[in-house]
Amino acid sequence: MASRRERSEGLAAGSAPPDAVARAHGIVETLRAAADRIEEARALPSDIIAALHEARLFRMLLPKSIGGDELHLKTLAEVIEIIARADASTAWCLGQAAGCAMSAAYLKPEAARRLFGPKDAVLAWGAGIQGKAIAVDGGYRVSGKWTFASGCANATLLGGHSYVFEADGTPRRRDGRQLDRTALFAISKARIDDMWFTLGLRGTASYTFEVQDLFVPEDETIDRDEPTERTEDGTLFVFNGTAAYASAFSALMLGIAQGMVSDLAALAMTKTPRGAPSSLMESPVFQSELAQLEARLRAARAYLHTTLDEIWEKTHTTRDFPLIERANLKLATTYVINQGVQIAADAYRAAGQTAIFPVNSFERRLRDAYSASQQIQGRPANFITIGRVLLGLPPDSPVVLG
Repeated sequence: MASRRERSEGLAAGSAPPDAVARAHGIVETLRAAADRIEEARALPSDIIAALHEARLFRMLLPKSIGGDELHLKTLAEVIEIIARADASTAWCLGQAAGCAMSAAYLKPEAARRLFGPKDAVLAWGAGIQGKAIAVDGGYRVSGKWTFASGCANATLLGGHSYVFEADGTPRRRDGRQLDRTALFAISKARIDDMWFTLGLRGTASYTFEVQDLFVPEDETIDRDEPTERTEDGTLFVFNGTAAYASAFSALMLGIAQGMVSDLAALAMTKTPRGAPSSLMESPVFQSELAQLEARLRAARAYLHTTLDEIWEKTHTTRDFPLIERANLKLATTYVINQGVQIAADAYRAAGQTAIFPVNSFERRLRDAYSASQQIQGRPANFITIGRVLLGLPPDSPVVLG
């Protein structure tokens, strides 16, 4: 008889719902037409949120047991790239929500259904452990202020990563480390601060939120780093959230870069640079430049997809995601992010003066690319941590590899 895991996801590593990519393609034109509105609103408008829910794109990494897709990480990357070609802010919100949704796999089934069962359920949380959770009967009293809660405007739930303290105020420790938990609660229980005025990714609504002395039941809190709390046994949930974010945000950068290169090719059909003897399309220099940009894109995409396939297969077989595989995944995703932003910058330069005007997409895409590159997943310093692991040395940062 098949196990629960086999029944849930099938034995094949690529057993994700075949229509996930098709659903993403189906919403592209809607997003492309809304890109200016999204940027102006600095959040996803209500009609776009409704369309994303209709396409079930907020449920990509939710467990199948509560109506999610439980996607293969490569399929997640494919979807995010497609969306990012149309609008990077939307892709960022979806990637962030996907990683957050994996927390459902650490909840008891009843709590998971209660929080994530509604069709419009979306979780957003802030960066880092910035709260304090005091243990009380039945749960915790949580206080804290969290920043960079991407997708806050379209979320129904928030998560506050918090250090745990006993009722008498002493830190709760295990093996010398202070424990932390993530408290999940309705967005209506938090005070929201819209401070999101940025260079790029303006539509992500990455607000700050705060709660004070909020009671959160024990069964609505999780420890994302404690495997014994995991209640789902699908291959996806052997991975950590860092792997999901890395997969999504590297794919997002590919989408931005591909959008830039595609727009550049379209521009070449009509543009003759000032003082040039021929159009861009007829210029051998431009022809070579465009071909090389496309080759770099295809190489980066192939590297990302091959890595995700290989690591998924190993994880599916071994039921483990060891340090070396974490480093291999981070190597691919960090490289792709940095390669993607460079491709975007080169495409922007190749477009000439046309690129500087907001009426064209080049200016917005470049701002989005540079903003996305500043997130921890794309830091060039990640290569130091990865190189240490490849040399058999301990990583210099526990945050980078998750």
